[in-house]
Amino acid sequence: MEKLKKFKTWAKRKWPLLAVIILAVIFFFGASSYNYLTQADGFAKWSSPDETANYIFSKLYGQSGQMQVFEKYNLISGDIIHPRSFGSANGNLKPVSFLGIILIYGFLAGLTSFKILPFLTPAFAALGIVFFYLLIKKLFGPRNGLISAFLLASFPPYIYYSARSMFHNVLFVVLLIFGLYFGLLAAGKKYGWRKLDLLNWLFIALSGFLLGLAIITRTSELLWLGPMLVIIWLFNVKKIGFTKLIFFLSALFLAILPVLYWDQILYGSPMAGGYPEMNQSIETLVESGGDLVKATAVGNLAYSREMFNKIKGAIFHFGFAPRQSIRMLYYYFANMFPWLFWPAVLGGLLFFQKLLRWRKRHLVYLIVYGIISVILLFYYGSWIFHDNPDPRSFTIGNSYTRYWLPIYLGALPFASLFLIKFTKAIFPGFSQKSELENGGGNSLNKAVLPAIGNFLKGQCKRLRIIFFVNSSRVILIALVYFISISFVLFGSEEGLVYSVESQRKSKYELERILELTESNSVIITRYHDKVFFPERKVIVGLFDDDSMNARYGKLINYLPVYYYNFILPEKDLNYLNEEKLKAVNLMITPVEKITGDFTLYALAKYEPR
Repeated sequence: MEKLKKFKTWAKRKWPLLAVIILAVIFFFGASSYNYLTQADGFAKWSSPDETANYIFSKLYGQSGQMQVFEKYNLISGDIIHPRSFGSANGNLKPVSFLGIILIYGFLAGLTSFKILPFLTPAFAALGIVFFYLLIKKLFGPRNGLISAFLLASFPPYIYYSARSMFHNVLFVVLLIFGLYFGLLAAGKKYGWRKLDLLNWLFIALSGFLLGLAIITRTSELLWLGPMLVIIWLFNVKKIGFTKLIFFLSALFLAILPVLYWDQILYGSPMAGGYPEMNQSIETLVESGGDLVKATAVGNLAYSREMFNKIKGAIFHFGFAPRQSIRMLYYYFANMFPWLFWPAVLGGLLFFQKLLRWRKRHLVYLIVYGIISVILLFYYGSWIFHDNPDPRSFTIGNSYTRYWLPIYLGALPFASLFLIKFTKAIFPGFSQKSELENGGGNSLNKAVLPAIGNFLKGQCKRLRIIFFVNSSRVILIALVYFISISFVLFGSEEGLVYSVESQRKSKYELERILELTESNSVIITRYHDKVFFPERKVIVGLFDDDSMNARYGKLINYLPVYYYNFILPEKDLNYLNEEKLKAVNLMITPVEKITGDFTLYALAKYEPR
């Protein structure tokens, strides 16, 4: 009975945390339901090449401790047999990706079962909601933390990329939240070796290790992670000190070490990776950085300017387009999520009004968030992504929404602040007369009763205000949930409801293709590599490249080769057979129309009609 009483007391005091934990559990089951529905009966397929590669290599690493697969026929074909987001060198298929998610998820799958892989990101995302609440609570207070957590749990890209669970981005953001929270705990008190607090040192180690895991999950984000960590350290140098910094960096390096090991094995250097462009950028930055320092030291300004432009080109290797970046910000924030964007803008203005009341943590947050937003805006905003086949379509499935997750999440406390201030402003007070005010009579009534009445009236008024303010917040958050979840499910052709139907269609295509083709066959395709691999060998290609056509001609001597793509009109089929493929002694014939748009074709040696 005493324990129950203590629990009730604790629950009454910690109800916001309990509410967030319940919210996180609901979020996990909601986000997991997508993969539960689309991956029944052993059909573990994904909607993008990146997800496919991450899943296959995570499963491989969990089961065998390996991260590459040998394909002997690539020695004949010149390494063309592999799906997108895979690379091949001398027959070895390797990930073209950041290795962090593969190592983390593969390790967890090795401890349990590969069947948990589709549900790991929803689990991490659910934990991320809890830690986001704890982090924002420390920075902006418990009320802001609670509302921010509820806004995060309803935010469309966070739900969407938790459901599509083999992308890196949600895992990266969650690990970042973990690391920042434990770092904040470690910076909360100043300890030295004379007064050793083991828990405090554990927090700094956890912060470094978790931020290291975030780095290996998306190494390209070091572009802004580095400046962010330096700024946080500079503002907390007295609390963290040099010794804790070394401890932090040691834990961070420990998390990075496995990737350095695998980079050496897979790509020949601990500083290399799966992305050739990134490898080239790193080499350019190292070389040009040294040259820039030397040129500046001797006063060679012309050469310094040349090296600076070279470094800029290495960082922005896909271009630097400020106007396009602002345009993408409009399409993928202001226009796509106005219920977050405009409250965040107004909340930011309210935040600036309290400039004289800022604490150091508020200043640090604003500086860090500003730097992060500018870098992410112009770095990714300058790119042109066509994840959706229609380049004029701005949908949640385009890469900007996942690359800009830190911008979105950083805006949530400002949106929460606006909601808090707005609901207070619309209920400034009530003026309802109490019956006690109308009482007349003796001196007791005139002296004591008015005082009691004023007290009771004040209490009732306060309770009414609290009730209406909290009710209005619940209604507004419920409205946000309705809008957000509707957007995730039906907001575009890439909404989760439509994605479920697309996965079912893919399942039918795979089953039919497996029935029609031999187990050792190769399928040339443009879009369906993610569906057919690894049950069938795949080549991502068409017939417009003569050198590729010649390689197909070699393969047909060893393996059955098929082509799966849009239905070819008769004139195009005749052109291929009489011109392009005839030149390499090949011909193509229809096997079966699989769907309304796609047909399976077989390649064979050319036979004159």
